[in-house]
Amino acid sequence: MRKRIITPISQDAPHLDEGWLDLERAAVVEVTSEDKDYPVEAALVSGEMRGWRAGSPGTQTIRLIFDEPQRLIRIALVFEETETERTQEFVLRWSPDKGLSFREIVRQQWNFSPPKTAREIEDYRVELSGVTVLELVIVPSISRGAARASLKSLRLS
Repeated sequence: MRKRIITPISQDAPHLDEGWLDLERAAVVEVTSEDKDYPVEAALVSGEMRGWRAGSPGTQTIRLIFDEPQRLIRIALVFEETETERTQEFVLRWSPDKGLSFREIVRQQWNFSPPKTAREIEDYRVELSGVTVLELVIVPSISRGAARASLKSLRLS
């Protein structure tokens, strides 16, 4: 039996954001609506903590249109809801042809039940080449209530 002793990683070790795509430089973002105090860039820029919130209830879309086709290997999403109990659905999809056609990556439902279940964290390992558009469609409440969509962060590498 071969064995090695490894040094445990400190829980206080900083989380390295190295390798995340700089979306400010790599893409144009389109969004169906936004709250002026929670603009979409607050969910897309590293270091920003506010996140994005829709300016109106109902289904919302965040679309990243890349300047150059991208190779994506990881997609990390964080949703947070601290006020309203609701079931949210989101669809994440990509296009290789500037939005003429889309391929679904994931469709996911999540039950928010604050304060106990207030955060959804999704981290997907993918192998996507030639991505020209990445689209996130959020249905904030599948019961079609007055809930507003929100996104704490979206990171790509």
